[in-house]
Amino acid sequence: MLREIYNFLSLSDTIATAGQPTEGQISAIAESGYDLVINLGLADAEYALDDEEAIVRAHGMQYIHLPVIWERPIALDLEGFIDVMEANKGKKIFVHCAANMRVSVFMALYRILRLGWSQEKAFEQVKRIWVPNATWQTFIDDILEQNNSNP
Repeated sequence: MLREIYNFLSLSDTIATAGQPTEGQISAIAESGYDLVINLGLADAEYALDDEEAIVRAHGMQYIHLPVIWERPIALDLEGFIDVMEANKGKKIFVHCAANMRVSVFMALYRILRLGWSQEKAFEQVKRIWVPNATWQTFIDDILEQNNSNP
């Protein structure tokens, strides 16, 4: 059932990413042993579930909402995401947004900035989902440039 979630990717034994799951798919996420659902999408968007937090919690999982505005990703959004990922190491984490575009970029940057991955390796999973548009490519470039100037 997890593979039916839009743009689902299993990145490791403990991390999966995807687009917006349905209520039934949230049940499958719980049945697959995930401890935490992180949502980078917007709660009031047309694709969003009504009260996703309550649905996730009803299935015994923790829920963290870190909304990232599609047209304006900012470094503070990424920092919040990295903080949550770092604080929840050791948990099985499912991260989603609308289409796994925001998430794929945030995961790639997390892997580069915190886990020491090469850019080429980290962005392999992004390329499986999309080619970042001008807004997101500028965001990526700015984050990587800032990181390279602050070793």
